[in-house]
Amino acid sequence: MIEPYKGVRDFYPEDQRIQNYIFAAMRRAVESFGYEEYNASILESTELYTAKTSEEIIKEQTYTFTDRGERSVTLRPEMTPTVARMVAARKRELGFPLRWYCIQNFFRYERPQRGRLREFWQLNADLFGVSGTEADVEVITLAYRVMKELGASDTDFSIRIASREFLDFAYDAAGIAKEKRQEMTRMLDSKGKDAELPTELLNALSKSETFGYFEKLQHSLRERGITNVVIDVTIARGFDYYTGVIFEVFDTNSANKRSMFGGGRYDNLVGQYGSESVPAVGFAMGDVIARDFLETHDLLPTLPPTTKLYLAPASEKDFAEAAAFADSLRTEGVNVAVGMKHEKIADHIKAALKLGIPHFAVYGEKEKQSGMITLKNIKTAEEKNVALTDLPSAL
Repeated sequence: MIEPYKGVRDFYPEDQRIQNYIFAAMRRAVESFGYEEYNASILESTELYTAKTSEEIIKEQTYTFTDRGERSVTLRPEMTPTVARMVAARKRELGFPLRWYCIQNFFRYERPQRGRLREFWQLNADLFGVSGTEADVEVITLAYRVMKELGASDTDFSIRIASREFLDFAYDAAGIAKEKRQEMTRMLDSKGKDAELPTELLNALSKSETFGYFEKLQHSLRERGITNVVIDVTIARGFDYYTGVIFEVFDTNSANKRSMFGGGRYDNLVGQYGSESVPAVGFAMGDVIARDFLETHDLLPTLPPTTKLYLAPASEKDFAEAAAFADSLRTEGVNVAVGMKHEKIADHIKAALKLGIPHFAVYGEKEKQSGMITLKNIKTAEEKNVALTDLPSAL
């Protein structure tokens, strides 16, 4: 038997329902803030990422190949360079502040583990055109709102905040040469507080009370009702394009105590794609870690199929009438699957049970003449007689 490629997933209907549930929560959150959906091709020129993202991602984690036109092409590992390119291309036509989001799939060649796969889906939400703290506050609030839409309580997660500006301040104070800072940032991103950093840098990082931005940001978030915020200057984020605030959302459950997703400010990236600079701040949240979070906190609801009714023809000669009746139900907004293949009603019931369809009914000449139908709850076996005209509301 041929297995799926390592690090990717098959989505059976029950899995797809969970992913749709996660995506719906994400959409509710971002659209309530006025964010509009966009999209782009999964294929990008490799040049888009060169020297603008993370050297590690480009050299070690991308799916990059040469196409038949001898061009280097990459399956997108992230969305931020793509959206920055799109904004740069039409900057003068767009209205600012610009609020955009997408939910798309991405590829990174890395070792599959809990919370990380080689193909994943991700919400990206970005705010362009505002350099002030109010934009940072909105994006962090939006990340908070996504968690709330997924059913999380404030004690289920924390938001850890740092700043690349403060990190540069600490590097200056510690006398770290500019050519060594990228490596230091990588160490912080991969190891956090456990990184083997110079004592001078550790001392500089411990003086975050001198950086007034943190207090201002925390105060603004508290005014929005967000109190599960922690200043953690060891947060670094691995991408090279960050310029200001950076943040990560952490799961507080001991079974999954880890960073789930994050984002930050990247004011210079749009300008690197042939346009003048546009201030920007955003975040990305993956579907794999979102599902882990829901399962860890027992927040994943039972998600039945979208099909509400399995309608079995009373006999083979009743199929056309049953199909016509099903069509009338569909015009009333009821999702109906008409039984096929089976001759015995018991076999139809078994099929409905395996498919997870919650309701079952038989339709034939008797039901057509009487105007009544017996509606069966598949799980409880409870039955009730319902007028054909009342069936949509009964479902």
